Order: sequence, then C-alpha cells, then structure tokens
Amino acid sequence: MRIAPAPALALAALAALAAPVAAHAQDAGSTAAARRTVENYYAAIERGDFRAAYAAWDDGGRASGKSYADFRQGFAATAHSRVAAGTPRNADAGMSQRWIEVPVDVRATLKNGRRQHFRGSYTLHRVVAGVSDNPADSSWHLSKAKLVAVR
Repeated sequence: MRIAPAPALALAALAALAAPVAAHAQDAGSTAAARRTVENYYAAIERGDFRAAYAAWDDGGRASGKSYADFRQGFAATAHSRVAAGTPRNADAGMSQRWIEVPVDVRATLKNGRRQHFRGSYTLHRVVAGVSDNPADSSWHLSKAKLVAVR
C-alpha cells in the first residue's frame, strides 16, 4: 500500500472542499436557483426580514419601485404569506444578461384575518458570471412582478 505524500493529500483535501463551492457558483444561474430566489423572497417576508426581501430585488432593491421604508410599510398589515413557485419559463439572453420568468401562486393572510390570493409571475435578472466585478450580480434577482388578485 502506497501512502500519498502530505502535499498531495493537502491538495486533494482542498479540491474536495472547493467542489461544492464551484457547484454552487454554477447553480447560481440555474432555473432551480431562480425558483429558489422567489421562494426565499417570500420566506424572508414571512419571517419579517424585510431587509433581505428588499435585497432580493435587482439594483439593491430599487427594482421593487419603492424605497426600503415604503417597501417595508407595504407589508405592515400582512400576518403571513406563502408562495407556490412554478417551473421557470421564457428564459431569455441578451448581451451578458439573463432573464427568466417564474410563475407564482401567492396566498397571504392579513393581521385582521382577511385572506388574499394572487397569481402571476416574477421576472428575474442576472448578469453572466465573470462579467461583473460584483459576484452577487451573477445570482438571480427580482426585476419585476405581475400579480393579479384572484377572486
């Protein structure tokens, strides 16, 4: 039996540790990651982490069309919210840009007990990995929402 020298073992250990990081980096632009972005957005709203929810929007939250204060205030009457995100569709690519649409079914309960139901979609955006100096740009962010009340 031959035992590998210590430097070879160290390199093998580093490669094993780096593999999940590389897989995660590739996964950041997947359709599954787009769907998780929408699910994570609603999970942040549910736990009252409006800072994280706002940050899920493109351009540091500004793509929501609201200031952070107005965004947070928009959920002041919401007690609970949940989303059923569908299969991402209508993927589109431009110069170093990627877009995808995630269909959603959203149910919310207000603090007064009233229930709300919406259907529609979110359009998500990301920059192709390696194009921006900011690694976060290659992850999906919410770009716009099209939600309608279900009666």
